[in-house]
Amino acid sequence: MFQTLYSIHASVWLLLVISFFITYFINKKKIAHMVLRLFYIVMLGTGISMLNLMGYPFNYILKGLLAVILVSLMEVLLVRRKKGQKNGGILLLLFLVLLLVLLMGFNVVTF
Repeated sequence: MFQTLYSIHASVWLLLVISFFITYFINKKKIAHMVLRLFYIVMLGTGISMLNLMGYPFNYILKGLLAVILVSLMEVLLVRRKKGQKNGGILLLLFLVLLLVLLMGFNVVTF
């Protein structure tokens, strides 16, 4: 069960990042944004399920919180881009949080 959830979770993360950049850079993005939100739900659902199976280790709770922050940053960036506002600082923060989440997911960084 865990391996299946892990495979789905990792695949959805890849699709999530690709979908975010597609949504960020295309003009007509309502459908793409809705698909991106679907990936958010699947990613969070599989992540919470894996946390439950693992017994809630601190490292993965922290990763989950950072993932929620990452999803929030993605949404903020998409809305700000739609409004034509500057995104430089938020985009940099998004890349840093994404890097940290990925490194924690592959057990390169642990706490």
